[in-house]
Amino acid sequence: MSAELGRLLVADDQDVFAVRRVGREVAAATGMSEQDQIRVATALSEVGREIVAAVRGVTVRFLLDGADLAVSLEFTPGYGYRPAEGVTMAGRLMDTVEATDGRIVLRKRLTGGTGALSAEEIRARIDDLTPASALDELRQQNRDLASTLEEVRQLNGELEETNRGVMALYNQLSAELEETNRGVVALYAELDEKSTQLREASDAKDRFWATVSHELRTPLNSIIGLVRLLTGPGGEPLAGEQLHQIELIGSSAETLLALVSELLDMAKAESGRLDPQPGEVDVVALVERLHLTLLPTSGAEQVTLAVQVPEPSPRLVADEAMLTRILRNLLANSLKFTERGEVELTVRPDEAASELVFTVRDTGIGIPAEHLERVFEEFYQVPGPAQLRAKGTGLGLPYARRLAEAMGGTLRLSSREGEGTTATLRLPHQPSDVPVVGRVLLADDDDNFRSGVRRMLTGFAERIDEAADGPAALAAMAADPPDLALLDLLMPVMGGAALIQRMAEDERLRDIPVIIITAAASHHHPAGARVVLAKHGLRRDVLLGAVRQALGRADG
Repeated sequence: MSAELGRLLVADDQDVFAVRRVGREVAAATGMSEQDQIRVATALSEVGREIVAAVRGVTVRFLLDGADLAVSLEFTPGYGYRPAEGVTMAGRLMDTVEATDGRIVLRKRLTGGTGALSAEEIRARIDDLTPASALDELRQQNRDLASTLEEVRQLNGELEETNRGVMALYNQLSAELEETNRGVVALYAELDEKSTQLREASDAKDRFWATVSHELRTPLNSIIGLVRLLTGPGGEPLAGEQLHQIELIGSSAETLLALVSELLDMAKAESGRLDPQPGEVDVVALVERLHLTLLPTSGAEQVTLAVQVPEPSPRLVADEAMLTRILRNLLANSLKFTERGEVELTVRPDEAASELVFTVRDTGIGIPAEHLERVFEEFYQVPGPAQLRAKGTGLGLPYARRLAEAMGGTLRLSSREGEGTTATLRLPHQPSDVPVVGRVLLADDDDNFRSGVRRMLTGFAERIDEAADGPAALAAMAADPPDLALLDLLMPVMGGAALIQRMAEDERLRDIPVIIITAAASHHHPAGARVVLAKHGLRRDVLLGAVRQALGRADG
């Protein structure tokens, strides 16, 4: 609902001065600030002068329209007036400007400031205004301009003060950032030094293990040989106690030799010198040999040793010697800690994961939950009376897990105390329906990662070539185009994306299926890559699934 505060008829420039003055007074009466009063007066002056220049006779009405002060300039349409610079200027000064044919409405939001009058009081105030000359109004405009300039100077001063504060804060933050950067650089240098020291210590430990283990084997073998000469056929007869003592010497020497051998094997494993030699494995024959070898140690009257292998025997490409060591270790552990009941070895294929699963289950004493992972630490043994009866070094399970990982597999334990233990070994295998890849080119600057991927592809790819960077990979592909390329996204010199671009420029290479493998946290999909895989936690089944996907797209 609107209330009219007053109206004026504007016919010439003198009337424009009057409407400017009234507009300022109305704005003041509604409680507007001095600067808003000037804005209303100036907007009225600009629009009124523009309309009067084209149309003689403009009615200006001042209205209280809800929460707005509205000024309506009404005139007879058809005189060729079109809103121009005056209306544009008013649009900058007022909240809204509504222009229609024959009417322009200017609106300013009321702030409810102090000193606001009622509609009746405003009308009375307008009626009491005395006419002012153009000179008086011009002087008022000059005063308004001076007030505005003063406010601008004040704002500039405040802005300069703010800028000084911002610059001071910027300088302070820059100094702190520079200090932090120096600290980070120093920390990186310290970490690099510590890393070097750790590598040197690890190398020294590996050398110590390997050297000591090797040097101990010779005298131990000599002791064992001499004991066998003394106790074997052809030796001079020994008294009962002498024979017992010599047999104790021989038993202790054999125990020490087994420990030395395990130490040497662990040294090889930790230094990354375990190099699987994969080949076709007759799983049935291997399991039967283990069964026959370990059966005498099972205590036939109290513990049953059983094996189960499905028919037909699943195909497995792996290092047979390593697999034998792992299974012998697991079976020997189960027999050692099972006083009565059963130890069972089962083999089954997991087609969905492209893995062959070996499970060793026993009904022995079990392992408490808090020790299940710790038993894979070197020299760790579960505390308890069973450890006093069953001799061991604490190296068997850690070594078995390292062998499993060297062949691209996993070794896990599950157990309940007093209810037995289940060891699960998973190794990659090649089901009969998996397509064989011909030549694969693997390009990655991480030697260890390339070694791991090579093991995952063993038995799946007929030939695996490696390159340590992009240029070497491009040269290898140009010399002999592969059937599939696995490329690291972040290689030095030339990354995976740049290498794909170079391949696209060569007719012989552009159609080679590409799988990108990257350590980036949020990897993108470079143009030309069939599949993108994350390096972290890469499993064989995921990799082989990606290979099938890439080859399927290529074939399709």
